[in-house]
Amino acid sequence: MKKHSLLNGIAIAAITCTCSFLSCKPEQKATVQPEEQRAEILFETTMGNFKMALFNETPLHRDAYLVLTKVGYYDSLLFHRVIDNFVLQAGDPNSRHAKPGELLGDGEPFRIPAEIHFPKLYHKRGMVNAAREGDETNPNRLSCGSQFAIMTCGPLTDQQIERGQQRMWQGTDSTATLTEEMIKTYKEVGGSPHLDAQYTVFAEIVEGMDVVDKIQKVATDQYDRPVEDVRIIKATVVKDYK
Repeated sequence: MKKHSLLNGIAIAAITCTCSFLSCKPEQKATVQPEEQRAEILFETTMGNFKMALFNETPLHRDAYLVLTKVGYYDSLLFHRVIDNFVLQAGDPNSRHAKPGELLGDGEPFRIPAEIHFPKLYHKRGMVNAAREGDETNPNRLSCGSQFAIMTCGPLTDQQIERGQQRMWQGTDSTATLTEEMIKTYKEVGGSPHLDAQYTVFAEIVEGMDVVDKIQKVATDQYDRPVEDVRIIKATVVKDYK
């Protein structure tokens, strides 16, 4: 416990400095780098491994996840929220020593300013967003500093896409609209359009989506927590940001 407390303190200090530096210069825009220059994190879990690539268009989130991974923050955390054909969520620090059936999801080491890049980054299947509190208590849509959610929904019907668009309009005062390319992707690949333009999409799964699909099929309780714990054994930066 002392080791993780110390490491988490270092992580918080590092991210605070990074966020302060970048947020004080709103006129600066994130430099868009080629895909081959994206950092990658390997998550080893009790049900297999998957790899996540971090977008350089969201530098605050990218740097936060790299620092947290390097200090061992994600090691032994649970997937505390699993909804079949919708989402996998992990990163709550309270899950490390959680008792069976304990309600999870409120833990966060810090918050990160929103970096929403719609329509370039949207919630197609395999994308990863940053969990956050709702607009009622979090109007600036600040991201939870460590909790992430993987989109797992399969191909959508026209009706499902339309419902997603309606919900997106409600959350954005009708300022965000799905493009034809996005609609095509949601029909062929899947995803969750109702979240678009409201949550920061900061990464995507580039390897091991079959493992993600396997995890989403586990039995869950009334809180959407797996009945049998699914745990991140270790997270490792296998490719750093250039």
